[in-house]
Amino acid sequence: MSASPGTGLSTRSPQQTSEASAPTALERVFYPPTLEPWTRKALLSPLSLLSWTYSGAVRLRGALYDSGLLRAEHVEGLRVISVGNVNVGGTGKTPAVLHLAEMLIREGRKVGILTRGYGRESPEPLTFTGAGPAPAVTQAGDEPLLLARRCPRARLFVGANRVAAARRARDEFGLDTVLLDDGFQHRRLHRDEDLVVVDEAVGLGNGHLLPRGPLREPPSALRRATLLWLRAAPLSSTPTVPMPWLEAITAPRVRTRYGPTGWWDSSGTEHATSALEGRPVLVLAGLARPGGFLRTVTALGAEVRDAALFPDHHHFTAAELRDVETRAGREGALVVTTEKDAVRLPPGFEAWVVRLGVEVLEGEPHLRRALGLPAATRDL
Repeated sequence: MSASPGTGLSTRSPQQTSEASAPTALERVFYPPTLEPWTRKALLSPLSLLSWTYSGAVRLRGALYDSGLLRAEHVEGLRVISVGNVNVGGTGKTPAVLHLAEMLIREGRKVGILTRGYGRESPEPLTFTGAGPAPAVTQAGDEPLLLARRCPRARLFVGANRVAAARRARDEFGLDTVLLDDGFQHRRLHRDEDLVVVDEAVGLGNGHLLPRGPLREPPSALRRATLLWLRAAPLSSTPTVPMPWLEAITAPRVRTRYGPTGWWDSSGTEHATSALEGRPVLVLAGLARPGGFLRTVTALGAEVRDAALFPDHHHFTAAELRDVETRAGREGALVVTTEKDAVRLPPGFEAWVVRLGVEVLEGEPHLRRALGLPAATRDL
């Protein structure tokens, strides 16, 4: 894998399957496929020192909330369901939020989604739905726009003050339920349920806190969870690291499977998942863990000729996209990307987008209880 100036990481050999599973240096450090050798541990020891400092601050803050010295604020009359994780990005939280919002709406609930809008340039709070005019990605962030597009009947509230947003959802719009997106560490707002997403394929990575590893909080924080949402590893994959911490978590579990449901071309036309079988493609992505997307594209039968990989939530420049088009043209390849990345692309940029869906494999009754929904009735 080589670096291409101004265009993110580039991989040009479709045979490099081992690197494609963890194509960035950060992924290989955070989610090593084997036990780390002592040489790597020694090399990364300065980051370990920073992790201990960060861990101390995180534990102190948690202790202040646990002891009651810091208190969460209640918004009476509103059911608050937090959806979060302990890893930084890439666990599958956004598809989980979409699935929950759609479940709630089907049951007649009036649903809002509270989100910070990471990566946006404007600090101003805003609210919108996918059924009306959409703000620019620089105003709202990519994930709120994606959530609004996929679930137009849910109202998005974007802003740092989630307590104020929750009150606005109740008072101005008469909503009865809100999903607190990426809310596990946002303890200022009281929640009725704390749903935590864990990807079985990587678990908690190397087990270290930031910046040495991918964890925002120590594994013991998972004891706060009232429901674990487990994203099943692909059938061809097994967890890359042991997960002994899982046995200590007593919260009910919901096990899910994520999978592609189709391709969308640049005109918005839907195609079958087999549409790009045997076709050369260039993968364009700005994700925390792009390896999963590369594996998905390969599993759908496309021939990955090149990949332009950028940091999570990266705002693509005109020069970067021109370079991507040039590289794709040189390979005779179509550009393929994720739904989240497509939100950040300018109008007219031609790219095929894969859409992911969620299937609940186990624990549907636990999920309905957490959402405050009645038990599903069985046909006699």
